[in-house]
Amino acid sequence: MTERRTVVVAGASGWIGRYLTARLRHRGAVVRTVGRHAEDDGRWSDAGSLRRALAGADLLVNLAGRSVSCRYSKRNADEIFRSRVETTAALADALRALGGDAPPVWLNASTGTIYRDARDRPQDEATGELGGGFSVEVARAWERELDTAPDGVRTVALRMSIVLGPRGGAVNPIINLVRMGFGGPMGDGGQMFSWVHVEDVARVVDHVAATPSIRGPVNVATPHPVTNAELMATMREVFGVPVGLPEPRWLLELGARVIRTETELVLKSRWVHPGVLLASGFDFRFPHLRDALHQIASRTPRGLLPVQLG
Repeated sequence: MTERRTVVVAGASGWIGRYLTARLRHRGAVVRTVGRHAEDDGRWSDAGSLRRALAGADLLVNLAGRSVSCRYSKRNADEIFRSRVETTAALADALRALGGDAPPVWLNASTGTIYRDARDRPQDEATGELGGGFSVEVARAWERELDTAPDGVRTVALRMSIVLGPRGGAVNPIINLVRMGFGGPMGDGGQMFSWVHVEDVARVVDHVAATPSIRGPVNVATPHPVTNAELMATMREVFGVPVGLPEPRWLLELGARVIRTETELVLKSRWVHPGVLLASGFDFRFPHLRDALHQIASRTPRGLLPVQLG
């Protein structure tokens, strides 16, 4: 299927951004990028180039944001906050300046981590309860800036769960743990693991952009989450590792310090339900974890995989 539309992707240099940009171009879309590099059509440091990149486009997708896989030192925390909130504010300013020449639809990344630690029930867009702490405050501020978009621009906050896919994203560290023999449950293993395949993220972008009734927060997560224990057992099965040592909290804390990340990323129970997507008829290509992992495994080389350290 080919298409003729102009899509602006901000944060296109990240793993999800690269995937989405390549997919859009393959389908025939004209893609303009916004980032920090000379080859980008719009640059965060140049308000004029930002306006020119956005002018006349059909869709804006903002995925900009520093990786949260790091220690939450003051320096890193400030960068995580700025890289989300200030970039979103810059886009809102540019859209207001463009007036009627602004893209009519703006999809902005957010996170399913905005909800509380939940083991009792799933959190959907209508009844989900927001949590507390640094990650939640970042998400709240992120979405507040999106709400400053000018009238006439339909805005959607994509509250993404953990994104899985081949050759990148959150899955590489887990594959490495499994291959090193540490593929058992993390903590007590009962925390919920909400996830989505990167191909379904790209398909959600198409679906939401084409559905005028969708606005506001949208949970981007498969309707079939698993517990952490189920995640690790399925990983061992798919990657052919029969035994996996469990990782109690104290070991996770030690390992997190070594690789400079936070245990919240694996110990918080994320139970995110895609109520809006299901109600609007979205059909997931990878609804079940085992199928998604088999697709990922078929495209994953042997040995330990590269992982970005925070």
